[in-house]
Amino acid sequence: MAILPAQPHQHRQVAESFGVDAERYDRTRLPYPEALIARIADGGPGRSGRSVVDVGCGTGIEARQLLAAGCTVLGVEPDERMAAFARRSGIEVEEATFESWDPAGRRFDALVAATSWHWVDPIAGATKAAAVLRPGGRFVACCHAFELPAEVAEALAASFARVMPDAPFDLRGMQRRGLDGYQPLLTRIAADLREVGGFGEFKQWRYPWQKPYTRAEFLDQLPTFGGLTRLPADKLTQVLTDVGAAVDALGGTFTAPYATVAVTATRT
Repeated sequence: MAILPAQPHQHRQVAESFGVDAERYDRTRLPYPEALIARIADGGPGRSGRSVVDVGCGTGIEARQLLAAGCTVLGVEPDERMAAFARRSGIEVEEATFESWDPAGRRFDALVAATSWHWVDPIAGATKAAAVLRPGGRFVACCHAFELPAEVAEALAASFARVMPDAPFDLRGMQRRGLDGYQPLLTRIAADLREVGGFGEFKQWRYPWQKPYTRAEFLDQLPTFGGLTRLPADKLTQVLTDVGAAVDALGGTFTAPYATVAVTATRT
């Protein structure tokens, strides 16, 4: 499910709003499948300890997984609050947007962007990705797509439209998009990198799984969604009340189908 404005990289106020509650973000946002982490960390026969630049590393959710898999990780993160949280867990972070970040001649075995590449200017980002990857280095932009029960999705969309009628986000189609919500974004990322050049064949990786939610768990995560991070407290309370009522009507729990999806290519 994509909850994104049109041209998301142009909405810096949203992109840099997630640190408003970094602790909640880190507590409730979900880790990435171990199979995906292993695939990124695999340097091939005789190679270990891959160097990775994590674009928009946030609080370091994927970075910690990559560290545990034996990688050396450098995070690039524009939000000082998110960067500070990531550093507390032992991640090296440089504060900048990826477009303005100075790699100072450094090159990496892999570039990852976990639910963050859509906040990067597509052509400037693709150009810098090609510049900072070594030949044979891997580009991986990934995200979690998920599908809410129709009753919950409709309650969220309707409530958000009432409290934020002029928001750049449109939640009304998210139930229809479901697990394929990020496909247009993945296609566009591949097209942008092809335009810049320097990459081999583009592939998509997909890892399906499920996440059971209690009412409390889902409402704890909901304020970290793009768009909701900037709601005034009274409007956020109204959205949580409306969505909580929809979950209650389902018995207080639901299970959401997820798919972690990625677009990837190797630097030629």
